[in-house]
Amino acid sequence: QLRIVESGGGLVQPGGSLRLSCTASGFTLDGRIIGWFRQAPGKEREALLCISRDNSTNYEDTISGRFTISRDNAKNTVYLQMNSLRPEDTAVYYCATRVPIQFSRCRLSRSQYDLWGQGTQVTVSS
Repeated sequence: QLRIVESGGGLVQPGGSLRLSCTASGFTLDGRIIGWFRQAPGKEREALLCISRDNSTNYEDTISGRFTISRDNAKNTVYLQMNSLRPEDTAVYYCATRVPIQFSRCRLSRSQYDLWGQGTQVTVSS
């Protein structure tokens, strides 16, 4: 069974940092595009950033400079490093990939991804 699982969420104070992990089973993330998304209560799921096959990245302007994405192929894992967290970053965070290797470059669009994790909750509060 092909799965991706997010982990690393939790409660953090404003200004703090968290690193989320997205780990695949049943297939390799190497060579695939991966995106990170989030959904806050009552809001649409929004794209944050993504990593392409060549490890180039795209970022949503609102998080640029605070969030970074990276991959560790040996661990079959992609990371989302989040710094300078704000209360408005509170949301469920999802990673996603496209199982067929169709795209070289990732886009900040849900339609490009066909396999999603279950999400991990991030709460930023004092």
